[in-house]
Amino acid sequence: MAVLLRRAGVDVDLVEIEPGWNVRGSGITLQGNALRCLREIGVWDQVREHGFGFDTLGLTAPDGTVLHVSEEIRTGGPDLPATVGMRRPTLQRILVAAVRDRGARVRLGVTVKSLDQDAAGVDVVFTDGTTGRYDLVVAADGRGSATRSLIGIPDRPEPTGMAIWRVPAPRPESVERTDLTYGGPCYIAGYCPTGQDTIYAYLVEPKRSRDSLDPATYADEMRRLAEGYGGVWPRIRESITDPDQVNYTWFDRMLVEGSWHRGRVVLVGDAAHCCPPTLAQGAAMSLEDALVLAELLTARDTLDDALLTEYYERRIPRVRTVVDASMQLVRWLLDGVTDADVPGLVSRTTAVLKERP
Repeated sequence: MAVLLRRAGVDVDLVEIEPGWNVRGSGITLQGNALRCLREIGVWDQVREHGFGFDTLGLTAPDGTVLHVSEEIRTGGPDLPATVGMRRPTLQRILVAAVRDRGARVRLGVTVKSLDQDAAGVDVVFTDGTTGRYDLVVAADGRGSATRSLIGIPDRPEPTGMAIWRVPAPRPESVERTDLTYGGPCYIAGYCPTGQDTIYAYLVEPKRSRDSLDPATYADEMRRLAEGYGGVWPRIRESITDPDQVNYTWFDRMLVEGSWHRGRVVLVGDAAHCCPPTLAQGAAMSLEDALVLAELLTARDTLDDALLTEYYERRIPRVRTVVDASMQLVRWLLDGVTDADVPGLVSRTTAVLKERP
């Protein structure tokens, strides 16, 4: 968002609560429509260089036997891969460099304490005691968005009943795409190449109380769950030794209805919507939000309620399609449905995502 607005000559203060940015995480799956946004931002060449592109998806049995390999649809267009996997910290560094190169004013370790709006702007008090006045506040502060609460939107993420274990690992030479296993000890076992030397692996199971899990045991627990899988999983399992590298997260669902703004404060990304990563579209939906909002802001002479309403109305049908489809996959797995029309659901969703947002 900052890069796109700065490119149009808009003054931007980027305020980030993390003192060292947010560079944690194992891996991220970027499908074609996400890559289309990154190309528009101007970072596609770096993403291509540091990520791992592929055009197929494999389905395997728990023992590692390949059952089916499908050609994935290039939702970003024929000149972009269907998917690129990459390490989250790498993508973050690329985006941070783009923000700084465009000249946005960056403040780290600070966030918004309070907001006071009138018809012409927003007065902001920050947690370090400083203040500022802005024509618009864009809140990209995630599923736990404090800004969402500050402007009176009551929606909160709701758990779906599933949770995921994620970990980075060395890439076996044979891994050149995402392979998914449905069944075995977990609902889903999968991995995605994130570079020439790395992958990230994940296991999806019923959610557990976080109080029942000691973070110091995360590596042991993920290794235990991985015991039920063959193929390259034994090699992945051997590499899971550092509990600090293992992430455990519940699958949540949220979709703010009605509008994503109050006055001159507007939500983007996970602050407005989140869903299970069963379609790997979370990053893409957030990137598309920024692209559409920036397009509207830089093409109009007037910033008003109609513009922010138009942003919501352009985004909500597409985001709802992704959230609903992601949740349908979760329900089928939770209910043990064995004859679900997964290919049909994915095909219908992909047809929507091929269109420009």
